[in-house]
Amino acid sequence: MSEELPFDPFPYIENPHYQTIVNSFFNFFLDISSDEKIIQLPDGDRLSHVISTPRDWKPTDPTVVLIHGLCGSHKSANPARMARRLTEIGIRAVRFNMRNCGTGKGLAKKIYHSGRSEDVFETLKELKREHPKSPIIVTAFSLGANITLKLAGELASLGKHFLKGAIAVSPPVDLYSSVQLLDHPDNSFYQRYFYRLLRADVHYLHKKFKDLPPIELPKYMKLYDFDQFYTAPQCGFIDAEDYYSKCSSAQFVPDIEIPCKILLAKDDPIVSSSSLDGHKLPSNVCVFKTKKGGHMGYVGHPRHKKGFYWLDSLLVEWILDMLK
Repeated sequence: MSEELPFDPFPYIENPHYQTIVNSFFNFFLDISSDEKIIQLPDGDRLSHVISTPRDWKPTDPTVVLIHGLCGSHKSANPARMARRLTEIGIRAVRFNMRNCGTGKGLAKKIYHSGRSEDVFETLKELKREHPKSPIIVTAFSLGANITLKLAGELASLGKHFLKGAIAVSPPVDLYSSVQLLDHPDNSFYQRYFYRLLRADVHYLHKKFKDLPPIELPKYMKLYDFDQFYTAPQCGFIDAEDYYSKCSSAQFVPDIEIPCKILLAKDDPIVSSSSLDGHKLPSNVCVFKTKKGGHMGYVGHPRHKKGFYWLDSLLVEWILDMLK
């Protein structure tokens, strides 16, 4: 099911790039009290997640796992703000850090990528083992949203055992399409920003783990070239196109059996809002599109009932609805 969702952006933030930058790069909230949790992965790597638990939270109360996007962490604006919003209403927030992100820097030899759904699954299994009666919802952003949709589809009916629902914001469900969009001159800022951080991560890893060969990446590469040169061979794919083909979540979405909401903006500069249009989706998967919003932007009018961070208010509504 697909429908258009009304969203009235702030009058002078009509531009999708401004929407994207204001929401993602300007976080005015101090972090909240939290604990670190280490997840041991089958291949020997470890993840480090940050958990914020309300004072009166009980093991039967809900948990929301928040997953960041490319080059992000638990400190990224969306997961950080949502953790605060959720704990204020009694919901435990688990901010998932992908390999070597956030508090997990240096704990994993392998890099994260757009299809590491197995890492999220290991986390869900551990959370369920600890608190089997706590209902879990995954709320994920951009690259993390693609991973979430991929996992939900892979789990199919088994997903109901682990999750009450999944929410995906601005998921690049067709990875090759998004890489092509990043190549547009208007998006050169994002391309350079992401590559600069990815390059630093790779250099750090190869210095940290002495059994990894020395490596020196050029100061600038397009993300497609980076995936062709580094991501694909390091992660067991034939080439970049094999990586994109196997990890794009569009092919998995029709197999999702849990309640799932997907939010896209028609003016998203790096994710095509039409990537799921040709797929037959089950009734439990709802795709919502807004005319404006940019990439994970959705900055609204401060006097609107959903406030300046329109997206956060919407996500809280969706989460509470799934928990009914």
